[in-house]
Amino acid sequence: MKIASFFSGAGGLDLGFTNAGFKLAFANDNWEGCWETFEKNHKIPINKKSITKIKADEVPDVVGFVGGPPCQSWSLAGAMRGINDPRGQVFYDYVRLIKEKKPSFFLAENVAGLLSSSHYLEFMKIVNAFKQIGYNVSFKLLDANDYGVPQERKRVIVVGYHEKLGKKFEFPSPLSQKPALKDAIADLPEAIPASHYNKTNGKLEIYNHEYMNGGFSTIYMSRNRVRSWNEPSFTIQAGGRHAPCHPKAPKMRLIGKDKREFIKGKENLYRRLSVRECARIQTFPDDFVFYYSNVADGYKMIGNAVPVKLAEALAKQIMKDLKGIRPQEKWQTSSAKQKEAQLCPE
Repeated sequence: MKIASFFSGAGGLDLGFTNAGFKLAFANDNWEGCWETFEKNHKIPINKKSITKIKADEVPDVVGFVGGPPCQSWSLAGAMRGINDPRGQVFYDYVRLIKEKKPSFFLAENVAGLLSSSHYLEFMKIVNAFKQIGYNVSFKLLDANDYGVPQERKRVIVVGYHEKLGKKFEFPSPLSQKPALKDAIADLPEAIPASHYNKTNGKLEIYNHEYMNGGFSTIYMSRNRVRSWNEPSFTIQAGGRHAPCHPKAPKMRLIGKDKREFIKGKENLYRRLSVRECARIQTFPDDFVFYYSNVADGYKMIGNAVPVKLAEALAKQIMKDLKGIRPQEKWQTSSAKQKEAQLCPE
C-alpha cells in the first residue's frame, strides 16, 4: 500500500511506515538541509516545494497521507503563536490536499502544546476541518517511551479514517517494557568532538558519532540536563546546543532558582550527546546516515523527526485495520469529473 509523506525531514515517520509494510510513493519538504539525507536513505526523490505550492495532481493516488506539520508555532517552549504564524497555517494546506486526494487515512504528528489552553480551540478547528471533509478522527497525547523509544517524548497524534471505511482508529496499547539510555547507547565507544566551527569530521567509523562543541548557556544551565543510564533520555530537541548531556556525567547540582552547575572535579565528563547517540535515542538504525556540513543540521534533522519505533507502532495498527478492506471497493470523489478513486491503491 502506497503512502505520501509531507514535512518529511529526514524521514523517521516514513521509515516507521515502510518498516510496517507500506511503500513510500511521494515525499515533500522544502528545507534544503534534509534533502540529501532523505533521498540517499529512502531511495526516492523528494519534492522540494512548500506545501502551499503543491497541487493535488502532483501527488500520486495513495492509500494514506502522513506528516508532521512544523511544530514551532505550537510549542510550549516557543512563542506559542499557533495559527497566527505562517508555519501554523500549513496545517490547513495538509487538510486541502487530503480533501482533494481523499486517501483512506491520514496521520498528523505535533507537539504537546497543541492541546494547551492557548491552542486547544484552534486545534479543535483543525480536527473539525478533517471531519468536515469526510474523516472519522482520533487524537491522543502519546509518550514515545511507551512504544519502545528510550526517551520521554510527548506528542499529539491525529489519525483519520475516511468515513467510507466505517472505522475509527484505536491507538495501540503501551508496551510493558520501557527502554532506557543504557539500552540505546551503552555499547557505543566515546564520540569525538565536531571539527572547527562545529563542522562535521566527515566519514567516521560510526556514522555521525560526533558532538557539538561550545559553551553552555544560562538557559541550558537553568535545569538538569543529565539523565542516568537506567532512565529514558530527555526529549531530543532540534537544536544541538540544547542536546542532553551524556549519562556518564553526574546530574547537575542546583545552586539557586533556575540555576545549576556541573559537579566540581567532574567537568570533563559533561558533553552533549553525539548526533549518532541522538539518532539511536530516536530509534534510527545505525545504517541510516545523516548528511550535513554543519553538525547543527544533523541535530535538527533528528530532533524534528518522529521516532521510528513510535511511527512503526502506529503504522502496524493502521495496516492491520486496512487489511480488512478490499482494494476493489470504490467511492465517488467530489471532483468535477466525478471519477472513481480506489479505496486502497496498491
